[in-house]
Amino acid sequence: MIGMQLTYDPRHNVAYLRLHEKTAQVETIRISDELNVDVAPDGTVYGIELLNANEQLRTGDGGQFVFINEAAGQRQAIPLVQG
Repeated sequence: MIGMQLTYDPRHNVAYLRLHEKTAQVETIRISDELNVDVAPDGTVYGIELLNANEQLRTGDGGQFVFINEAAGQRQAIPLVQG
C-alpha cells in the first residue's frame, strides 16, 4: 500500500498529488485551467492534478516543495527539478 505521493512530469509540466490509490471509478472535475480534482462517487478525493505545475509549485518557496508536519514541528524542503 502506497500512501500520499506527489509526482512531477517536467516534459508535460504536470504534477499529481495522489491521496489514495484508485480503487473506484473517479470523475475528474475541472476547477480551473490549471487544476483538476479526481473524486469518487462517495466524495472521496483521490488526487489533485496541477497543470502548468512549475509555476504553481515554485511560487513563494524559491523552487522548493516544502513538507510541514505541524503536529511534530518538522519541516522538510525538497528542491524542485529545474525545467
